[in-house]
Order: sequence, then C-alpha cells, then structure tokens
Amino acid sequence: MKFQFWSVITILFFGINTLSAQAPENWFNLDADADNVQGVSTEKAYTLLSGKTSETVVVAVIDSGIDIEHEDLKDVIWVNEDEIPNNGIDDDNNGYIDDIHGWNFIGGKDGKHVAHDTYELTRLYAKYKKLFDGKSASSLSGKDKKLFAKYQELEKKYNGKKGELEEQRNQFTMVGQMFSNSLSSIREHLGKEDVEAADLETIDTGKNPDLAQPVGMLKMILGQGTTIAAVEEELEGANSYFSDALDYHLNTDFDPRDIVGDNYNNPLEIGYGNNDVYGPEAEHGTHVAGIIGANRTNDIGIKGVAANVKIMVIRAVPNGDERDKDVANAIRYAVDNGAWVVNMSFGKSYSSHESVVDAAIKHAMKNDVLLVHAAGNSSENIDELPGYPNDGINKSNKKKAKNYLTIGALDWKGGENSAASFSNFAKDNVDIFAPGVDINSTVPESKYKPNSGTSMASPVVAGVSALIMSYYPDLSAAQVKEIIMDSAVSLNSLSVTKPGTTDKVNFSSLCQTGGVINAYKAIQLASKTKGKRKTSKIIRP
Repeated sequence: MKFQFWSVITILFFGINTLSAQAPENWFNLDADADNVQGVSTEKAYTLLSGKTSETVVVAVIDSGIDIEHEDLKDVIWVNEDEIPNNGIDDDNNGYIDDIHGWNFIGGKDGKHVAHDTYELTRLYAKYKKLFDGKSASSLSGKDKKLFAKYQELEKKYNGKKGELEEQRNQFTMVGQMFSNSLSSIREHLGKEDVEAADLETIDTGKNPDLAQPVGMLKMILGQGTTIAAVEEELEGANSYFSDALDYHLNTDFDPRDIVGDNYNNPLEIGYGNNDVYGPEAEHGTHVAGIIGANRTNDIGIKGVAANVKIMVIRAVPNGDERDKDVANAIRYAVDNGAWVVNMSFGKSYSSHESVVDAAIKHAMKNDVLLVHAAGNSSENIDELPGYPNDGINKSNKKKAKNYLTIGALDWKGGENSAASFSNFAKDNVDIFAPGVDINSTVPESKYKPNSGTSMASPVVAGVSALIMSYYPDLSAAQVKEIIMDSAVSLNSLSVTKPGTTDKVNFSSLCQTGGVINAYKAIQLASKTKGKRKTSKIIRP
C-alpha cells in the first residue's frame, strides 16, 4: 500500500496548494500537551515505565522487504536461532531453508525476485475475459450468466481505472513539460544549473517578457517551501508511478509468477520463495520497520516507538497488488515462528482467495497474535467499499476477528485538517487513527526520509502494541486491542474535513473510537488490566 504524495500537479494544474510548513521532528512520538501536536505520547509513556523490566517482543513486518543492515535497524532485526545460516538445510523443520531473518514469498529459488505485479482487478478481469470475451448473456446458461455479469462489472472497473490513469498521466506529462521548459529558460538566462528563489528576483521580466511566465511559475513553487530538486524528484516519481501502473499493474498479459516457481493453484503450498528479505525495492518496508522499532539508544537517526523488539522480515508485497496465497503464508509464517504482532501496511480492492487469508487470520487469533492493518489511501468509506484483507473472518454470521486492528491516518496539522486527506475511513471497519503524514523514518542505505500514508499509521499502532506487550506480556492480543481502543484520545467533538472532500464531518464518523491512539494512556490502562494470555500452542508444519 504505497502512497505517493505529489503536490506539483495540484499547484500547477489545479491551482491547489497542498504544500505546508514542515512537520515537527519525530512528531508521531510527541505529546499533545507538551509539544502542541497530536502524537502518541511515546516518550511520556516511557516515564511511566521507568525502572520496570520488559520482554523482547517479535514484530513481523509483511511488506516489500527491509534493509537489515540499516544503521538504525541492524540491531533490532530478528534472528532465527534455530536455523544454521547458509547450510542449505531446514534445521528447524519449519518448511523454510536458511530463513535466518524471515522469508521472501515473492522470490525464486534462483535468487530472482518479483518486483512488479498486476492489480488483483487486472488478474480477475483477465481470468473472466478468457471465458467470456466476445460472448453475450443471451447465449449463456443461468450459472454462466451470473459469471458473465461479474465479468461485465470487472470490465467496467478495469476500463475506468485504466482510463483514469491515462488521463492523469497526460496531465502530469503536460505539467512536467511546462516545468521543464520554464526551468530550462531560467537556467539559460542565469547561466547556472542551481536555481534558488533569490535568483528569480534578479530577473527583470520587463526587459525579458518571455521569462515572465517561467519566473512566475517557479516563484509560485519555491514560495511553498520546496526546492527545484524536490520538484524534479517528484515529477520523476510520478512518471515512474504511471509507467508502472500502465505497463505492469493494468497489463493483462503480464504475469511474473513463473519467477516464484510455485504451484499457484495450490493456496496451501508452503516452502516456495527464498530467504533474501531485502528484495529489489525495500524502501516501503524499511520505512515501516523504523517507525515500529528503530534503535532508541544509539543517538542516530530516529527513535522507533518500541524499545525492546525484534523485527521479523517477511517479503510478500510487490509493486502492485499482493497475492492472497502469499499473504496467508506470510501471516502463518509470522505466527508459527514466534511473532506476537504483525504489521500489514498493504491492501487491495479485490480478492481472489479471501477464505485462505481468513483462515490465516483465524490461525493468528487462535495463537494470540495481534494483526495491525493499514486502512488504505483512497479517501473512501470502507464500510461501503471494503478492502482486503479485513477482519471479517466469517461472512455468513458477520463474525469479526478480535485480534485485528484497522488504522486510519492522522495529519500533524490538527484542527479541521486532523484526518489525512488521503485516508480511508469507516465508522465500523476502521478502529482508530494514528499519525500518518510526513513521518520521518528509515530508508535503505542508512538514510532517512518522510513518507505519508496509512502505511505509516499502521506501524505506529504496531509499535505501541509491542510496547504494551513488552511490559505486560500476560495480556492477550484481544486485550491489547481493547486497551488501545479504550484509551484512545477522543476527537469526537472535532469538526474535520472529510477525506477526499471539502465537506465537514464530526471525527466520530471516521472510526469506531472517534479518536487517536495514545501510548501513555494505553500503558496506564494496561497496568490496571489482568492478563488473559494463554500459553501459545504453536505446532510447526
């Protein structure tokens, strides 16, 4: 569930200013009273825990991969002590050879990786197109007519999505060309590559009328606090996004599954993949891992939420939609190898094998493992348009998993802008909100950068969950979920902009709790709660 936050097109094409002042450093850990920003009071929570002992909690991160050598993560990466490295033997008999730090479910035995994959919508559309392309409902039997109707619905959604992306790409291309032409003119006039706001003031547009529009455009952009380099990077990212979407995600002829080499039609198969947990693109997963548990004692980089964790790395999320088989196996791997918390910063609008994932969620619930899931970045009400996976483990009786949290994204700006403009929301299917805008965290090669998305909000909650379990290990996963929700800082009375609109709504309509997670209040409540955790009876496959 990668989220791209582009501001250039909104400024240049639509005239909307989405750039703002810089977020307070490490704001997701800050306290509303002390720091005047709605963080989760992490540092304040540790004051309550001073002098108390903690246990190490394993947090599994199912994502795109993680840079396990990052300076701020290398000391908190999980090590499978029951496996002898690089001997080609499954020493612990868990079905995975040399899984020292976790497992890669989208890699092949020859060391190759799935980098891109299609959307689930594309896969379903391609499947039904083979059956019904060129046919009409009048020529079909009753059963096939229902499938044909589904095909028509998928075709409409697919064509709509593709058309929307093609239109957006054309808009970005136009904006990019406008910007590039303006920048080239200014650089040529100034005789220098590095253009700053002060340089624009030296240009007399009266004597150089052809430069009036380029100067005006660049002044407008630089006046928002950004840089030329940042805009160029943003436009490059936009170009990559649209190329990936149209060349891979919506390409009905693209199927990278032969790289993995599994029997894809067998959703219960295990053991496929490889042990390379970095993969071809590890920024997203590395960023998520840092939010949860970046080293809090090394005086470099950032401080993650949880101090005593080990990050289990599970790669199952490509650039595109993850596959249900891989998600189910990733959850089972996490549970069966000792994780107490699983972060899932991914999701999609369609599912081909939902029951397989539901069974894995039940397996986690049976073994007292908490699953934390990002709500999504489409500004949608997921009570009306549910995403996958979700906590509805039994659709017939509407039974929900008690070990499952779904997280919306909070903006640091507060007030009417408290809900992130991109965040999905739902009175029933989103549990709580957490910081998810301009979150600075770890990225590969021991670097750091801010990213935005419910993908960032989810690991904040996973980190708080691990913190609670670390100091109160007798609490069950269901109890930790209940504590987090019961201790939320209420924003029920706050009128906010509804994500994706200009309408004002009460924050209480956006999630079950109507509030934001708070580590300090959660620790207070946890200290008063009698634990109900049962001894885990995990049986390795």
